[in-house]
Amino acid sequence: MELVIGPRAYSTWSLRGWLVMRATGADFSVVDARYDTPEQKTALAALSPSGFVPALRVNGDVIWDTLAIAEWAAERYPEASLWPSDPAARALARSVTAEMHSGFQALRSFCGTGPDHPMVGDARAETPSDPALDRDLARIVGLVRQMRGRFGQGSPWLFGARSIADTFYTPVAARVRHFQIDLDAHGDDGTAQTYMQSLLAHPDFRQWEVEALA
Repeated sequence: MELVIGPRAYSTWSLRGWLVMRATGADFSVVDARYDTPEQKTALAALSPSGFVPALRVNGDVIWDTLAIAEWAAERYPEASLWPSDPAARALARSVTAEMHSGFQALRSFCGTGPDHPMVGDARAETPSDPALDRDLARIVGLVRQMRGRFGQGSPWLFGARSIADTFYTPVAARVRHFQIDLDAHGDDGTAQTYMQSLLAHPDFRQWEVEALA
């Protein structure tokens, strides 16, 4: 298996796909791709049918889109328990994952990652301010408090055991850190901030960060 990813310093979707594949425990190799120039985009199109990263190449097929890769991994490696076993928790885990996959546009716009705004390392940026961003952050804080309060007590993760949902929210934690966002100002009682710290402290993210900074 080969996972095609973008620049580790700022490709948030690549990070999600890589974390999911790491959670399976399976062996896979990584193909580093870039998309900064027309030539690089052409080369990437030969590896990924959508022209985006990540893309998983397995048994002659290419699975693109991070959520599709995550669902494939959950089916292929059931022993990894990538979704919660409890039906109610599993349904809500899919809900919060899908919302992160398709929503929070203000967070992506105002706290975007790129060469000047890496999600790794010690670089920090001025905290942006916008009502739409405030709504996104309040929504994220509310989701974390709700799921942690119902399913995650006694665990650092949203649904007890670490799941795909946690991998999808890891880039959010990196954005919060880089843009020095005060979650208390968005309704947090410490729950969301502690959760973000747990995501960034996970050994898989720390390995990604080390490799990104190498």
